[in-house]
Amino acid sequence: MSFMKTTALASVLAVTGTAVLADCPVTEGRLSIVGNEFPAIQSVAALAQECMGEGTEASANLTADHQKINVAGMSGNPAEYTSAIIANSSIVALINEDVIRPLDDLIAEYGQDIPDLQKITIDGQVMAIAFMANAQTLVYRADVLEQIGVDVPETYEEVLEAAEMIREQGIMENPLGGAYAAGWNLAEEFVNMYIGHGGQFYEAGTPQVAINNEAGVKTLEMLKALSEYMNPDYLTHDSNATSAEWEAGNVALMNMWGSRSGVLMDEEGSEPQVYENTKVAPPLTVDGGDIPASTLWWDGWTVAKNISDEDAAATFQALAHATSPALLNDKTMGEAVWLIDGYEPAPVNEGVLAATRMGTQPYPMLPYQGLLHTALGDNIADYLQGNETAEQALSDIEAAYTAAAQEKGFLN
Repeated sequence: MSFMKTTALASVLAVTGTAVLADCPVTEGRLSIVGNEFPAIQSVAALAQECMGEGTEASANLTADHQKINVAGMSGNPAEYTSAIIANSSIVALINEDVIRPLDDLIAEYGQDIPDLQKITIDGQVMAIAFMANAQTLVYRADVLEQIGVDVPETYEEVLEAAEMIREQGIMENPLGGAYAAGWNLAEEFVNMYIGHGGQFYEAGTPQVAINNEAGVKTLEMLKALSEYMNPDYLTHDSNATSAEWEAGNVALMNMWGSRSGVLMDEEGSEPQVYENTKVAPPLTVDGGDIPASTLWWDGWTVAKNISDEDAAATFQALAHATSPALLNDKTMGEAVWLIDGYEPAPVNEGVLAATRMGTQPYPMLPYQGLLHTALGDNIADYLQGNETAEQALSDIEAAYTAAAQEKGFLN
């Protein structure tokens, strides 16, 4: 399976094209979306539903658990969901389970003006339409850094130094935040940090995992060092819980998705001292490297395979409209780095834009990467809690991945 490289996102500022001329309102068919729940996706889903006219059906289930339910929800016949909003990693499971359809025919009929940059091509067929770029970058409290007299950190080592100063001076007991919830979130933190250490996930040209090495050990050691400055319940904190900690004024530094920065910088949910001093910065490096310890992502939409052609057409048209220039206004412009004609970067998105300029690597879009991600999420917590060594944790991860890869037929 060959995948289109997503490095084209580095040219996001140069995106040009014409508006998607989808028929709106759609007059027949069904739209049922499953996806994540951050503001940019909420805006897309809302506009798509508005495009569905009288006599049609429209719904959206936006939840942090979307990756746990999207395959099952698209496997029935007919599928419960007519579209899953996905990213680099989560599209792979949908392709492996054969629950989404190629979009080329629908593009020819309804989406001829969709820019090529937005078309995610897999084995020669367009399988998704990307609408935004995303990455995890540094979020910081400018007032707290000024209080301790340090510049904005550029490395994870500088983050640790700043965290110790904040704690020593009694400003905050647990000044670091992060989406370290055991499972998908924790695995993503490992992926970011491992890439920052220059690590390679597999033996060259094979699905044979290769993370039990010096880069793997250093990655786990840095994750543990950071966790010692976090809320003791950090293993339960996903992006929502971490954002709540930030808005409560308990955190001064964290690695967070650019797509969530706008919520942290608006007037809702926190005191002026917090939101007025919330700033974004480029992704961090680690261990003297120059590769950002982050991953570049795209988010996009798909169309289910096990639905009628009428529902597929309705879903395509509604979502094509929802990810066209019709989406962009004063409210939505700052919600994402949009891959949409007419997008004007807002200060809140400087972190993601910096990530593209720094050459942040795309999340590995490989058919077996999801198996490794699951193995990472299931086995890192024991090390962080002091129950085993880094080498033991890495051995456990490799064993779990290998068993899953053999079961799926990727390894003999």
